This record gives sequence, structure tokens and C-alpha cells, in this order.
Amino acid sequence: MSVELDPGLSHRRGTSVPPLPEATVSADLARTARAFPANDALVERATGRRWTYAEFDAAVDELARGLLAAGIEAGDRVGIWSPNCAEWVVTQYAAARAGAILVNLNPAYRRHEIAYALQQSGTKLLVSATRVKTSDYVALVQAVREECPELERVVFIGTPDWDALVEGGAAVPLSALREREAGLSPDDAANIQYTSGTTGRPKGATLSHRNILGNGFQVAEVQGWTERDRVCVPVPFYHCFGMVMANLGATSHGSCIVVPGALFDPVDALDAVEAERCTVLYGVPTMFIAELAQLEAHPDRWDLSTLRTGVMAGSPCPVEVMKRVMAEMGMAEVTIAYGMTETSPVSTQTRPDDSLEHRVATVGRVHPHVEVKVVDPESGATVPVGAPGELCTRGYSVMIGYWNEPERTAEAVDEDGWMHTGDLAEMAADGYVSIVGRIKDMVIRGGENVYPREVEEFLYTHPDIEDVQVIGVPDERYGEELMAWVKLRPGAAELTAEHVRGFCAGKLAHYKIPRYVHLVDAFPMTVTGKVRKVEMREESRRLLGL
Repeated sequence: MSVELDPGLSHRRGTSVPPLPEATVSADLARTARAFPANDALVERATGRRWTYAEFDAAVDELARGLLAAGIEAGDRVGIWSPNCAEWVVTQYAAARAGAILVNLNPAYRRHEIAYALQQSGTKLLVSATRVKTSDYVALVQAVREECPELERVVFIGTPDWDALVEGGAAVPLSALREREAGLSPDDAANIQYTSGTTGRPKGATLSHRNILGNGFQVAEVQGWTERDRVCVPVPFYHCFGMVMANLGATSHGSCIVVPGALFDPVDALDAVEAERCTVLYGVPTMFIAELAQLEAHPDRWDLSTLRTGVMAGSPCPVEVMKRVMAEMGMAEVTIAYGMTETSPVSTQTRPDDSLEHRVATVGRVHPHVEVKVVDPESGATVPVGAPGELCTRGYSVMIGYWNEPERTAEAVDEDGWMHTGDLAEMAADGYVSIVGRIKDMVIRGGENVYPREVEEFLYTHPDIEDVQVIGVPDERYGEELMAWVKLRPGAAELTAEHVRGFCAGKLAHYKIPRYVHLVDAFPMTVTGKVRKVEMREESRRLLGL
């Protein structure tokens, strides 16, 4: 019997409907393939390849048998290091079917990072691209092989290596694969995803079948997906946004996964929506900003009339961008989601029928089967509604733990099962959550707490500003001062710090007005489209001679 919650405190529980899938990733795919065998399951725009659900399920069987033939046992780690492609998706499901733990490797990794992840996870077999942009993956893998004693085999996509892996499965009877599947549990580890490692070495968040299948299913349910939906996925598969919220959301509903390109390109994404009549589009705010810029530059080029919904997530979503996506891209039912890798990832999400205010100014309310609360970072006490504090979440979606790092797991997940996110949030009386920043991003200017998100939202209303990020920089008098990095709209006049301060005067408290303005063409980003504020602060100190 759950204890009744005090409505005056920032603590809410999600509903118990719809129920969570009680299956492994593999069993759920097989169920969908039986229900919708002729539906499109996967479309790769770059090559024109297409699979129905019956064909995709058969391809997964074939590769899974190849993994068994390669000596992969249940619980072994299979790494994948590649940008988005059809083979990534097939490997995702084949690893799950073989009972292996898929290790997602960031395509941006270089020698030191790939060596660390392969070593730390104990990856036994690696599926890899041959190169991405200027990175020679073959050479990088060869350079680290000796440092990775558990790495027995490397399979390069698009080479005879891949064909040999798939064809090797012919030696393994289908009955042996079915026997392996029958021994798997929804609570088994299915996936290791490394955190960005901006502070210290990366941590391998270990997620179960229940974690990721349940979350992908629930995110899609909130959007109302059915077997008729077609999902454009420009976000990277190696991240939860791609492989969980998109792929598992789609396969749990019989929807189609559309891969617009290996790496994000706004034209590719818009072309894919039009050509494949996509109803759903995913992206981080910077992706939607780039797509809106293309639509502005070429107003009659794309027919996006099939778009209905999608998710904007991965970093705080500017209110003005959200409004434009709804109005100019026809995504009337677009949702905002909030989460983190360690929570599989989504904990809160707006609903398509929410009010405009809720949909543009919050990250929604708690997901089904999940619990969230906002606590005082110092005392741990739950704060009253409307007060800022650290957002914590618990439920089925919280990770098993960091791979082979129990101490770091205990630092993140407390004894009561609460994941401490490190994000500053406020919860309204109706349960809707607003993210006001990261605890470490909060700027303290002359004793006043300034949340960069609030200043950014205001600056987005300036007609010449396309994108903006606000950070704190050291200051002798006030401890910290605000600096705004500004990306201007095409054709806009140069903005000075004086102009920006004048725009803010009388509308923001004086201590929230940026002292410095730095004009840029782009922000330093992670591959998932998250702005690297740590890097921005370092560069800003250099620019200011601090």
C-alpha cells in the first residue's frame, strides 16, 4: 500500500497504466513481427534498403545466430561503434536476441576513449564502421587491440567481415537460438551506455530489457503511436534518444524506423519526412533550429503535411523554438521529454493534449510507473511546490548500476532507489516540472542565484537571435558574471554587449543581465547535440584573459 503524498510538496507518482511490457527486447520484436509482418519496419534512405517486420525479424535471427556461432554467450558484451545505419539497428536487436549486452560507443570517440570503453566493459566482439568523416576507425581499432585483451573479434560493417559474421550463423540451428532466448529475463542487462565523461572518466550505465523496452514503449504511448506511424530518426542510435525512444518505441508499436542519414543533416531529415511520409520527427533543440532555418530559407521546398508528433529533448527546449516547430512544421502534438541515460532515459513528458503553456514552458509530468520529487540538495528534504531543488526519480527505469563500479553507483542512486539527477527543477502544484538548470551550471553573482535557462529564454525573444547559451565567468567583484554566447539569424546585424543589455534593461533583474556577449557561428557540442558548457567556460576565460 503506497503512502498518500502531500500535495503541497514537490513529489508525484505516475499512473500504473498502460502496463509495462513484461518481455525481453527480442520477444517483443517477435510479437510485433507476428502482428504486423507486412508493415515497413526499417528504411535506410542513404542506400534505399527497406525491411518489412517479417524481413527484419528474419535478419535479426540470422545475425543473432552468427553471434552464437562467434562464441557469444549470454551476458557477453558486444560493442557497436558506428554512426546511424541499418546494421546498427539489426545489431541492436540481434545482440538482445543472443542474450548479449550491447555496448554503445560514441562515434566521436578517439583512441583513448575507445580503448577505455572497450577495456572497462570487457567487450568480446566489436561491430564497427570503417571510417566516419576524417576518423579512420580501422586504424584506431588496430591501435588499441593490444590494450583490450578481452576483445576477440572485430567486424567492420560493409566489408567481408560483416558477411562472414552473418553467414557463420548457418552453422547454428534456429532451435539453439530459441533455446538461448528462452533462458533470458526482462531483468537481464541488455545495454551499456557511457556517460559523456565531462567530469572524470565515463561511467557505463547498465540498463536491463525492462528498463529500455518499458521506456521506449511508454514514450511512444504518450505520443499515441500505432502501427501506422513512421518515425524519422536523425538523432544518434548510440544514445538512448535513438535506440530506446525511437527504435524500441517503434518496434513495440509496429511503427516504421526511417534513417535519414548517417549523421544529422537538416536537409536529409526534411527530405526523409517528405519522401517517407513521416508522422513523427525526433530531435534535440539545435536540430529543430537547423531545420527551421532551412524552411525559412526555402519556404516552398518541403511538404511536411504528414507530420503529427515527435519529441524534442536532450537539452533544455527554448519556448520560442517549440512554438515555431508547432506552427511552422505542423507538429501540433509534439512533446517535450526529460530524462537521462541512467533512467533509460525518460522520467517526465508533456502530453499532446496539454495546454500550450504546459507544452512550451515545462518538461511535462511524471511518466507511468515512475516517481519524481524535488529535494533540497543540502538536506535531502522534499521542497514545497514551486521551490527549486534537485530532481530525483525512481521506478522501473532506474539503471541496474554503473558497470563494475558499485561505489559510483551508490553516489548516484541512494539506498531508497532514488536517482539523483544533478538537475535543478521546480514542480508546480499540478505536478508539471520545469528544469531551471544544472546544479553545477547555476551562476552565483554577488550572492544572487541566476539560472542561465531563464536568461536564455528571454534572449530567444530577440528578433535577431537564432540561438543563445548563457554561462558564468569569474569576476573579482561579484564572484561570477554572466556571458551570453549568441548565434545570430542569417542577415542580422552585429549585436554588441551594450545592445543586448539595453534589450534586457527593465525586463530582467539587473543581476541577470549578461555583462559579456560573444558572437559565434556554432556552439561546442557533443554528438547528441548537447551544448558543452564546460568547454564554453574554458574558452570564455581565455577570451577575457581570466
